[in-house]
Amino acid sequence: MSGAGEHPGAQLAAFAAGLRLEQVPPAVQRRAEDLLLDGLGSILAGKGARPVEAIARFWESQGPAGGPAEILIHRRGSSPLVAAAVNAAACHVAEQDDVHNGSVFHPAAVVIPPALAMAQALGASGAQLLEALVAGYEVGIRTGEFLGRSHYKVFHTTGTAGTLAAAAAVGRLLGLDARQMLHAFGSAGTQSAGLWEFLRDAADSKQLHTAHAASAGLAAACLAKEGLTGAQRIFDGPQGLAAGMSSDADPARLADGLGTRWTLAETSFKYHASCRHTHPAADALQAVMAAQGLAAADIESVVAHVHQGALDVLGPVTDPRTVHQSKFSMGTVLGLVAGRGGAGLREFEDHWQDPDTRALRERVRMELDPEVDRAYPRRWIGKVTVTTRDGRVFQGRVDEPKGDPGNTLDRAALAAKAQSLAAFSGAARPAEVSRLVGWCQSLTAQARVGMLLEPA
Repeated sequence: MSGAGEHPGAQLAAFAAGLRLEQVPPAVQRRAEDLLLDGLGSILAGKGARPVEAIARFWESQGPAGGPAEILIHRRGSSPLVAAAVNAAACHVAEQDDVHNGSVFHPAAVVIPPALAMAQALGASGAQLLEALVAGYEVGIRTGEFLGRSHYKVFHTTGTAGTLAAAAAVGRLLGLDARQMLHAFGSAGTQSAGLWEFLRDAADSKQLHTAHAASAGLAAACLAKEGLTGAQRIFDGPQGLAAGMSSDADPARLADGLGTRWTLAETSFKYHASCRHTHPAADALQAVMAAQGLAAADIESVVAHVHQGALDVLGPVTDPRTVHQSKFSMGTVLGLVAGRGGAGLREFEDHWQDPDTRALRERVRMELDPEVDRAYPRRWIGKVTVTTRDGRVFQGRVDEPKGDPGNTLDRAALAAKAQSLAAFSGAARPAEVSRLVGWCQSLTAQARVGMLLEPA
């Protein structure tokens, strides 16, 4: 490990390079297994999605028609680079992959695909894969926290911090030392990319962000192993990430509590199949409707009291044109919650354009709430004001949305979620998903990470 006198980026690189599974508390290891299952379910749910299949056709055309790394949605092997890109694109389309609140970062989509691909290629053990996952989560989350709120206003943190997360996970599997890991971070950071502008046009770039981050981070780690050097102060140098992408970056966040604070354990599971910024209000609306016995037809209007990040990301989506864009529409999400009892994959697929959903969407508005904004991003408070057609007004509030560590999904719920995600796309049979559940929950006992599904 590096000494405390080194700059935070070097400390983070030394931590990732030196991480050993025995240093990770058992509860954090179990959480990592659960996050792995949740991420694999999200990958399977991406099968058949138009942008994912487009990305897959391109990447598969650039790689070998066979190989040790598994493209899960197509049940075939290829190179680690190709498999990492395709699986990362698939993981992020259903909007059911995990999220870390404080960094506003989705770790699974950019950590699990490259780590799994490299573990399969190397014939690594399950324990080594778990070690790599922890390293990737810890680096990616801290990078997102370092970049701050100003970064997220313009940049999609999962695409930017994701390159560093992928590099850390793969670098751990490759056995990079602290010096090499820092070079990998330099090469990954210089490739960081991802802008929110795509939301205005219902464009497909979000899946490209994760595909690029996973493959670029994997390449950065492999190139560091080959001796390629990268910027030593990629985080906080005069022309590094903070200088170009943030006005409130805090380098101290990079090394915050390394080895004692496990940010992986702070990561939340997503319950609704929509942008996480909609979840607190969705949960608060459900609570009001249940407590007051309201039906959708009783509701005249809803005000969602939100933080600025929600306004920045959801605000541009005023008239969603695709299923995916509708997942970034607060009105659509609340319309589905009120009218269909939930905002899951099937509700979006079948009902996002229904007249009753659209009608309530037009009667939902967001307002910046000082309390909610002060708490964000550490806490995502949900507050709504519901006005009924007969003039009654009700306030709803949740302090921990469903899926947060304090209101988490247990292993039975996660297994059911994985089954639902796979069934939605038809990517895996129930028996196969059951085997995946068992495999993830006994990961440290696996001598070798092989293919997870039967070949097509």
